[in-house]
Amino acid sequence: MSKTGFLKIWRIFRVKVTLSQTFLDAERQHKAQQYSRLTRRLLFIELGIGIALLLFLLLSDASAKLAGFLVLPPPLSAALYFLILAFGLGVIMAPLGYYQDFVLPHRFGLSHQKLASWLADRAKALALGLLLSVCLIIATYWLIEHLVTLWWLVAWLIVLSVSLVLSLLAPTVLMSLFFKLEPLPDGELKQRLACLAQRAGVDIKDIFTINLSSKSTTANAMLGGLGKTRRIILSDTMLREYSPEEIEVALAHELGHYLHHDIIRLFSVQAAAFLLAFYLANLALVGGVVLFPYHGIGDIAGLPWLLMVLAALFFFLRPPLNWYSRHIEVAADKTALELSDNPEGFINLMTKLTDQNLSEAEPVHWEKVLFRDHPSYNERVKLAHEYREGVYS
Repeated sequence: MSKTGFLKIWRIFRVKVTLSQTFLDAERQHKAQQYSRLTRRLLFIELGIGIALLLFLLLSDASAKLAGFLVLPPPLSAALYFLILAFGLGVIMAPLGYYQDFVLPHRFGLSHQKLASWLADRAKALALGLLLSVCLIIATYWLIEHLVTLWWLVAWLIVLSVSLVLSLLAPTVLMSLFFKLEPLPDGELKQRLACLAQRAGVDIKDIFTINLSSKSTTANAMLGGLGKTRRIILSDTMLREYSPEEIEVALAHELGHYLHHDIIRLFSVQAAAFLLAFYLANLALVGGVVLFPYHGIGDIAGLPWLLMVLAALFFFLRPPLNWYSRHIEVAADKTALELSDNPEGFINLMTKLTDQNLSEAEPVHWEKVLFRDHPSYNERVKLAHEYREGVYS
């Protein structure tokens, strides 16, 4: 064996040894596994309840009877039907939602938000979600009525446009509904981060902080927005509890997304997935006329079928979308390591975030495929060790 080959094998062996010597807090990992297990169970219970309700409406005459009571024009009748359905499902799910989103995070120390504040946030999120959903339902049934063969394509274009507007507004207007955003104060840290951005060749107008500590004990960093609204956002919990070197690595990761144009790339991939979903939903609606006693694809009684088909399609599209998201996150991790040249700081950052946010170091494979859009802690630490040893490609 050549000397070069031997050295490469030795470096890989050292990576495996050093990886085994990287330790998380055992108690926090135990809690993370418990929390993840409980949230998974609750998610499947929610899915089961939702599917059961839609199937009941589909397989009984309840949907036809409800649609028969609604004598408004089809688009408005569909919107009213959806609101009734959403209200009924909301009442059924309310105890489960309270337990999942309020009780559990408090029990596991991830939240200290007061009940009144949590209810206010839920109300704002619900109002925004219902407004967007009702507008989409009205537009969809108007298109089905007036553009029978190509309604799905125009509906996709509308969803795409709305998604683009939301992406522009997310780091400014929408996030401000729930948290306070402020520019990062001038000082040594801001200067250090500005130098990092300059080395990367990225012109960042400003870095913002979000007062996550007002409601949560977790930490996070993100790149959001498009064009003039694009900004890097760091949580105040990270600024208080992480070293400048660790924050620098976090910024380097976000700069990686910026350099790779990841927001546009991910938006484009999701747009393609939505186009496929709407096309298949149209085929399912046509098939539903044969399966169920509906009077054409525009029959309001078929709304539960449309909702269930779309939900199923988006569920099955999640694994490939998650895989692509993990792929671009790995690329951003590599850029973070190269820009910061600080694998120890990278490992410390990931260890702190994993412990603080109660994330499992290595989730079970099926959960990773279905739900995880970021690499696991073990994968990210392995990458840092490989960078340090000079063996990653």
